[in-house]
Amino acid sequence: MDDPSTKLFGYFEKLGIDISTLEHVPLFTVEESQALRGDLPGMHSKNLFLKDKKGALWLVVAQEDRPIQLNHLHKHLGCQRLSFGKPDLLHQTLGVIPGSVTPFALINDQDRVVHVAFDSAFFQSGDTVLNFHPLRNDRTTSISPNDLLKFVTSLGYTPVMLDFDGDLAKND
Repeated sequence: MDDPSTKLFGYFEKLGIDISTLEHVPLFTVEESQALRGDLPGMHSKNLFLKDKKGALWLVVAQEDRPIQLNHLHKHLGCQRLSFGKPDLLHQTLGVIPGSVTPFALINDQDRVVHVAFDSAFFQSGDTVLNFHPLRNDRTTSISPNDLLKFVTSLGYTPVMLDFDGDLAKND
């Protein structure tokens, strides 16, 4: 079986993006990740693959400990009410399985149908690193916030920035 990260790492190299990757046992939840990672520096995430009532797809990437209320999130994204996308749609669109959802999977969205939204806190401090699975859940790849944006915008996306400490912290 081909390693799904090979194409991704090649693309990073083409863009001049420096990364570091740690191998580990497969992780499927934020809780599993927290228990295993030890002192891995940087910010960690939860990544939600969502679908609105009209069929629009969203990838919402937030700090791992952020409470996210789906019944309010759609108002901040300017879309219809949201629910979780089905695993087969996730695989068809982003080429990953549950437990491997990551902004890096946008490289597989050939038709650019997924909208992406990031927790703005990821980009508040330019000297930290962000950690995501590189299309498989038995590795964690660290990348700078600026390089993450460089990667996402190079694919043609204009991400929505969500302020979870501001408007989203209030109950609408």
